[in-house]
Amino acid sequence: MAEVTGDALPQQSNAARPDPWWARAARPARPVPAWAPAARAAVGMGAPLAAGLATGHLVLGVYAGLGAMHATLNDRIEPARLRLSRIGAALGASALGMLVGAGLAHEQGRLGTPLVWLVLTVVGFVSGAVSATGPRGSAAGMLLLVSATLGSGMAPTRPWWAAAAVLGVGALPVLLLGLHHRRQPRHDPRRRALVTVYQALGELLARLDTPQGAAARQALTARLNQFQDLLTGDDPPELRRAFEAALAATEAANGLLWARRPVPAEVVAVPARLARELARTPAGSTAAGLTAAPTADLTEDPAEVPDWFPATPAQRALDEALRTAADAVAGRPGDPARLVRTAPAPPPDPWRLRVRLLSRGSLRYGARVALCIAVAGLLCAGLPLERGYWVPMTVAFVLKPDLGSVFLRAVSRSVGTVAGVAVTAALLSLTTDRWVLAAVAALCVALLPYTAAAHYGLNAAVITPMALALVQLGGQSGVGQAWPRVLDTALASAVVLVFGYLLWPERTPHRIEPRLVAAADSLRAYLVSATRSRDQAQVWLRRAAYRALAEARQEVRQGLAEPPPAARRAASWLPATAALERLSGAVAAYAAQLRYGGRTSDPAEVARVLAALDRLAAAARAHRPPTGTTSRPPGPHDPARSALDQAAAELEQLLA
Repeated sequence: MAEVTGDALPQQSNAARPDPWWARAARPARPVPAWAPAARAAVGMGAPLAAGLATGHLVLGVYAGLGAMHATLNDRIEPARLRLSRIGAALGASALGMLVGAGLAHEQGRLGTPLVWLVLTVVGFVSGAVSATGPRGSAAGMLLLVSATLGSGMAPTRPWWAAAAVLGVGALPVLLLGLHHRRQPRHDPRRRALVTVYQALGELLARLDTPQGAAARQALTARLNQFQDLLTGDDPPELRRAFEAALAATEAANGLLWARRPVPAEVVAVPARLARELARTPAGSTAAGLTAAPTADLTEDPAEVPDWFPATPAQRALDEALRTAADAVAGRPGDPARLVRTAPAPPPDPWRLRVRLLSRGSLRYGARVALCIAVAGLLCAGLPLERGYWVPMTVAFVLKPDLGSVFLRAVSRSVGTVAGVAVTAALLSLTTDRWVLAAVAALCVALLPYTAAAHYGLNAAVITPMALALVQLGGQSGVGQAWPRVLDTALASAVVLVFGYLLWPERTPHRIEPRLVAAADSLRAYLVSATRSRDQAQVWLRRAAYRALAEARQEVRQGLAEPPPAARRAASWLPATAALERLSGAVAAYAAQLRYGGRTSDPAEVARVLAALDRLAAAARAHRPPTGTTSRPPGPHDPARSALDQAAAELEQLLA
């Protein structure tokens, strides 16, 4: 297999062997606990349940609690407009699904079971098609199907449409409690996200000549993506200037990382100081779980850049970008000669409909979900299942398209459900007091923001006791009612594995290769723009390239966590992913040479790299991973030599 440079697997040294796929699948992430969303979720679930218990309308309280859970699943730390839009879209889809499901339950005696399942299959098709349009569509589509199945099987309300109406009651506390503190500038999610950008920039500068440089670059790209997703179009001018300066500094830092050229400690300390100035926090503090970059004992204004002697074009580009950032953070107008100017930011990438609702991809995914729902209906009709709605509900959760491997989700869901049922059974053997069950449901929903970011199996282990507690509050009793959910989940996972995974070609290579093609095309556009002119659109072409590379790397990592042969297929694309990421650094270094080093663009060099990118994209379209090996010079890059010349040679070695 081709040599891996370490860029694709930053946690390991070049000599280390990749972890087995099962170890990757079982390893949870370690997200920073989000206390505010957890508190909002607990109040949103606990308040309606308590009100239902106190007034004798517990069924309505259960449905209101479901609304709180659906709002929690879509709660993010972001500007109010984006947050309201995200939660509103999810709740609208949930209410529509609940209305359809409750209507089917109300008319089931007249319609008959086959017709009810036919309607749910159609809802599944619509859900899958909507889910394939993007992250917000994925959340709305999943909740549309989940609510439709729940509404068709859970305890009915009177009137029958009341279940859909009260979903918003539980969501209201989650919405309102997240608005009260956001009017203060220091609590603006954009400002807090920009702080993490500058912290990550400091981390990268501290690791330019270390094996951890690639991991630091990827962390910085993730922070930039998160900030870009929070842009609303009416962002504060000072934040926009600071963000644009961070983009320029990132390009320069990527060029320095590629060239293996460190910078002095007093320069490394600048981004961390700017981050503290943005956050208005005491020196030495950190945010978002990032370790502060090494700092020097400086006495000057924290929004100043010390004098140093940048010797290469990339270092001069970094110096200019940091000085522009310091001016932006301090509110100074800055030097007009070095201001970073960009075109208006495009809409945040995750909010754009990448795949239109009636496109081939959306319709195909809709058919995939509909087939699984139809098979689940046949199983529910042919088997004596006590709560048949659990099977299609699990199908909807597992088939959510933006949560990674379907195989791993199906297995993790089963394991997590067994763990959750065991906990619930132990609890129900001790007590069935309704107030205790309401408290357990509120505690579980409060844990969802953390477990959703940590591991899908852990999330299932938490959401299962919550769901079973709600079912218990809805009228069931006894420990024996919990264990049949294991069978329901196993059936749903088997349906997804066979009819939603094995029979469809959206497996690992078919997810990775389109991402690699998109990354190669984005990098191509960035290179063309960098060599022709420093136009305003170049910044966003560079951002599009970095984002596409991050998405390709994420797909490869998810593929490595699947069992063979998928893991081996994903590993075969590791060298190509690493090569594209290194090429992005070479393009950044070349752009600095053009602007600060007096170099003139060589059309032959550019054409050579473009041809190599086209060959790599063609190999991805043909499902042929490159088998060559790459090697790098042992020392720093010679700034007198064209960065593209060396990058082209490395990419051609890979494609040989």
